[in-house]
Amino acid sequence: MTATAAEILSRARNARRARTGGPDNGPKLLEHILGWTLVVVLAMFVTQAGLM
Repeated sequence: MTATAAEILSRARNARRARTGGPDNGPKLLEHILGWTLVVVLAMFVTQAGLM
């Protein structure tokens, strides 16, 4: 069984993209804001608990 040129190109294109398991497209700004908010809240908790 031989692959067509279109199949080979499709496989090559898909192999170049790194998949992280996240959504393909979405609100990147909201994701960054929520991530940094989590970091700040965690830092505040660690500081208040006297762990550092």
